[in-house]
Amino acid sequence: MTKRGTKSSPNRADLEKLMSADMRAVTAQSDRIGRYFARQNNVSSNDFRALLHVLVAEAAGTPLTMAQLRQRMDVSPAAITYLVDRMINAGHVRREADPADRRKALLRYENSGMELAHTFFAPLNVHLGCALAELPDTDLIAAHRVFSAMIAAMATFESELAAQQPKSATMRATATSDSREILSPPDLRIAAVAARG
Repeated sequence: MTKRGTKSSPNRADLEKLMSADMRAVTAQSDRIGRYFARQNNVSSNDFRALLHVLVAEAAGTPLTMAQLRQRMDVSPAAITYLVDRMINAGHVRREADPADRRKALLRYENSGMELAHTFFAPLNVHLGCALAELPDTDLIAAHRVFSAMIAAMATFESELAAQQPKSATMRATATSDSREILSPPDLRIAAVAARG
């Protein structure tokens, strides 16, 4: 508060900390909602993570190959084959020939899997519509720019982390994640956001 009793405007550093805190809160809330989705639809943690990666890539118009999904999941080729086969058998995804390279297959959401997701998340879309109804379009456009910038920064940070990781550590991490995938209870952490503040 200033001497005149009016609120002082936050400085740039405070605003960036606020955005980072908001992103962490969205991530944590998404994680909790994801757990409900997984329980209600009998989906394991790794299945859910894989479905999320496939959905995000498809929505962006850049469907994933199995190799790309394996990289995002940080598991071995054998583990990703087992996981994808399980999701195909459950009717969540399908393999499609890559039109640019017939030797590769793209992972696409099956209509039944998409319908399942739409049914579950439809009430959330209603709540979001109500929550955003009072905000002008200019605010939504600005928010989209902020989210896009934050996602790009996180992708850059991830690339730097991947480049720093020694090959032997990658192999140990993959072996550990493969064993956890089969032995441990579901863990639906969607993302961890590292941020200032």
